[in-house]
Amino acid sequence: MFKSRRSPYYKKRRRQSVSPLWIILSIPLSLLILELLTRIFVGIAGKGQQLATYQGVPPIVSAYRLQFLSENNQPYDGLANEGSLIAHQNLAGGYQLAGEQKSNFWTINAQGFRDEEPVPVAKPQGEKRIFLLGGSTAFGQWNQSNQATIAHKLEARLNERVGQQKRSPEKYRPNALPFYKPERVKALAKPPKIREGQYRVINAAIPGYTSGNELAQLALQILPYQPDLIIVLNGYGDLMLPSSQEETEIPQLEGFLNNAPRHFWAYLTQPLQNWLRNTYLVKSVQHWVLNPEPSLAQMSLVVTEANKPLAEYLPTDATELERRIARYSNHQKQMVRLSAGAGIPLVVAVQPEITGRASDQLLPSEQKIMADLSPDYLERVKQGYSELIQANETLEKAFPRNVKTMNFYNLYEKFPQIAFTDTVHLSEEANQEMAQSLYYTVTGLPKMQIIPDNL
Repeated sequence: MFKSRRSPYYKKRRRQSVSPLWIILSIPLSLLILELLTRIFVGIAGKGQQLATYQGVPPIVSAYRLQFLSENNQPYDGLANEGSLIAHQNLAGGYQLAGEQKSNFWTINAQGFRDEEPVPVAKPQGEKRIFLLGGSTAFGQWNQSNQATIAHKLEARLNERVGQQKRSPEKYRPNALPFYKPERVKALAKPPKIREGQYRVINAAIPGYTSGNELAQLALQILPYQPDLIIVLNGYGDLMLPSSQEETEIPQLEGFLNNAPRHFWAYLTQPLQNWLRNTYLVKSVQHWVLNPEPSLAQMSLVVTEANKPLAEYLPTDATELERRIARYSNHQKQMVRLSAGAGIPLVVAVQPEITGRASDQLLPSEQKIMADLSPDYLERVKQGYSELIQANETLEKAFPRNVKTMNFYNLYEKFPQIAFTDTVHLSEEANQEMAQSLYYTVTGLPKMQIIPDNL
């Protein structure tokens, strides 16, 4: 009987074939071996602690990035949560900062304000409360500490003024004016005293907030604290926010949660993504090979749905610009009505932006920022600021007794030091300059002054 024989070549080829299952299993095995080798190498190099806390960006950037968590302090599946500044969804105002959190750069109190101490609703006797509202510029984005912010520096200056009045009362307008005209004229020429007490400037600003968020925050959170004055510093975020939105919200959250297949897929894959992101292998490649740096858009706009060039966030035509300015103006009017109804003076200031700085005054780091901005951005942001400033001037004319407006766009035009760390965020020295400007405005408000009995 004929017997077929397979050639030795065929047997050899068969023995060399690789099972698909083995290929699939070898991938995670190889990754585990690489992870183990990476950890050994990092340990020998003494970089273990550095890499364990590495978030893919400089520590200060990670500290200031928002991390959106649910009411149960759980991350939303599918949303990037690489930051340290925790925020929760707030149906009335988009989101709000969680209370009692701390980093090497900031402290958030129990009420969600950037302050070391809690703010009780019942105001202590003699305390003068000033609330600062706004977005990331007012919050003090990228500043090294709470003490470096505008709010803290303004508070220190106002309390210094109270001390000066007590030490040298003769330098200020008396509580009762002289009867005779010559002495009366001399007395009126002196600066008025501000109301005595302990001034507390509370930093209630929240990164990413625009006028819609601030309006909701004022109505629902701030007014019960009995402010003596409210300061709002904003404008840039409203220029960047599409007119279809009334306020800044958690990026992509609503659309993502309404997309069931996408949400389910994220639920399945999120644990693996989180594990991979935190492996020493991935962190090592990011830190020493890729060495990523946040883009100018990510630094300037702390809440974005996509990392696009800054110019693409600005209105593309006159109609869209008009709608964004109208929204901003409407929100400001509502804030004026709310504060006026409560008898609280309101200061509304247009925040600064780097194109308001003189080109011959730019320092090297600021020159680099300007070089990254497109001509389209430069043209459109200047037009947008012109409209913002005009809207505020119209607001003050309409409510001359209830609001004081300020324009900080050109505040640092001739400032001799570094003012900007990106397009809108400020150095500590620039914060001091703005605090000084606000100080002059605050002390010039009649409701913040001691009015002589016989004036």
